[in-house]
Amino acid sequence: MSAEVKFEPLSFDDVKSRLAGPEDKASPRTLVVFAGPELAFGAATKALLAGAADQIARAAAYAKFTGKSGSALEILVPAGLPGASRLLLLGTAAAASDGAQAEKPKTPDTKTPDTKTFDDFLTLGGQTMGKIGAGANALVLFDPPQAPADAGAAAGQFALGAVLRAYKFDQYKTKKKKDDAEREGASEIAFGVANVEAARSALAEAEGLAESVLLARTLVNEPANVLTPYEFARRAKELSALGVEVEVFDEQALADIGMRALLGVGQGSEQESLVVVLRWNGGAAGAQPLAFVGKGVVFDSGGISIKPGASMEDMKGDMAGAAAVVGLMRALASRKAKANVIGVLGLVENMPDAKAQRPGDIVKSLSGQTIEIINTDAEGRLVLADALWYVKEKYKPVFMIDLATLTGAILVALGQEYAGLFSNNDELAERLTKAGEATGEKLWRMPMGPAYDKMVDSRFADMKNTGGRHAGSITAAQFLQRFVDKTPWAHLDIAGTGMSSPAGDINQSWGSGWGVRLLDRLVRDFYEG
Repeated sequence: MSAEVKFEPLSFDDVKSRLAGPEDKASPRTLVVFAGPELAFGAATKALLAGAADQIARAAAYAKFTGKSGSALEILVPAGLPGASRLLLLGTAAAASDGAQAEKPKTPDTKTPDTKTFDDFLTLGGQTMGKIGAGANALVLFDPPQAPADAGAAAGQFALGAVLRAYKFDQYKTKKKKDDAEREGASEIAFGVANVEAARSALAEAEGLAESVLLARTLVNEPANVLTPYEFARRAKELSALGVEVEVFDEQALADIGMRALLGVGQGSEQESLVVVLRWNGGAAGAQPLAFVGKGVVFDSGGISIKPGASMEDMKGDMAGAAAVVGLMRALASRKAKANVIGVLGLVENMPDAKAQRPGDIVKSLSGQTIEIINTDAEGRLVLADALWYVKEKYKPVFMIDLATLTGAILVALGQEYAGLFSNNDELAERLTKAGEATGEKLWRMPMGPAYDKMVDSRFADMKNTGGRHAGSITAAQFLQRFVDKTPWAHLDIAGTGMSSPAGDINQSWGSGWGVRLLDRLVRDFYEG
């Protein structure tokens, strides 16, 4: 699966020493440095490259390398650096219009700068790994032209981006491309930093978060014949090694509890439906927990309302919400988060056999409210309805946040750039939005209201499980809101971000692990004691 990345923090003096002597010819070394506009370098970088300054200037002029973010300049056998076979300059000068900081207004007396400070070290780490490749032996001199405000945190973000970029899900390939086979194994990255101890601490935390995101990615990437509800629950139970309490409810237990809406989804499958409850107790004893609920439909055929055959294979990823919750719980436990947190996974398979529920059926949910099944392909909200009510009643949480690949309509509205945010609480919505801005896992708040709520009223039951084609994402959220009462709640529709992800600087995987970093940041910034 993922290509392992091992970081060894070094002082700038240690970097200089390693490059002064000959390298191991069996493992050629790449030296990576960072350049700003007009070949601006940090002080340590400038001193290290003094012997190659003319060579770098000539190569940059020939290649028209200006230091723009995302660009690179490669120099083989750089002068004055016997310990490196290759010198790689990566640009950090982002255009002012890129938006990392506000553009200065144009006035007759001031000229808008062509460049701005580069501060997206997560992206820079991903770009670096993309250039050096898996299985590399590299020495990264982390000395940006403009020093970050918190060098340790920046180093951690850089490392996180590098590890996320290195991930591959290829365990089922029996034949690999020659280049991939030759580059199997860990990437060894010596990491030159100004403060070794600060970097070492940041790298350790980044490693825990990266492994948590990659766990979520792997769960999403797994085929449904492997990742059954039982196998999903088994992997979730492995978090007990980190101190997470894990409880699994089988179908008999769920029937006894009264989760008939959830059980109805899975009744056409040979796979048993399960609910997994994960508890991390890192806060004050007796303090109200935070609650996260994930839709875990391990495969969604649509049931009796069967989906079209085209791209149905993608429905193995309909459990990305549950995967994110597992990844989040791992991340919180790995850094010993000072909060009490509940994670709930509703694990089912939606299949169309003779026992499957039908359009027109009416089920009674755990809340006592009745639901008319209009479309068996609107199944995720049935899973979440019982799970949300259970969490609300049993744990009385500070808030509930659910994540679900719930509607294709959110893809139509927002594409794959934002997840849809629906909430009954402005403070929670604002905090989620800020966490999204900080991590790049962006949210766009969508409207809710009584007019939309009427669209899920039923002639025969308390409600129906779909309001029709119009405002499909909104009516799905209105349905869920009927199962939260006054508990602060947010619904994240991640159908566009949780799977079938476009390739980017920090992710080349079909499954993105979206939501783990977002929610870890939310807890860290706003809810830890």
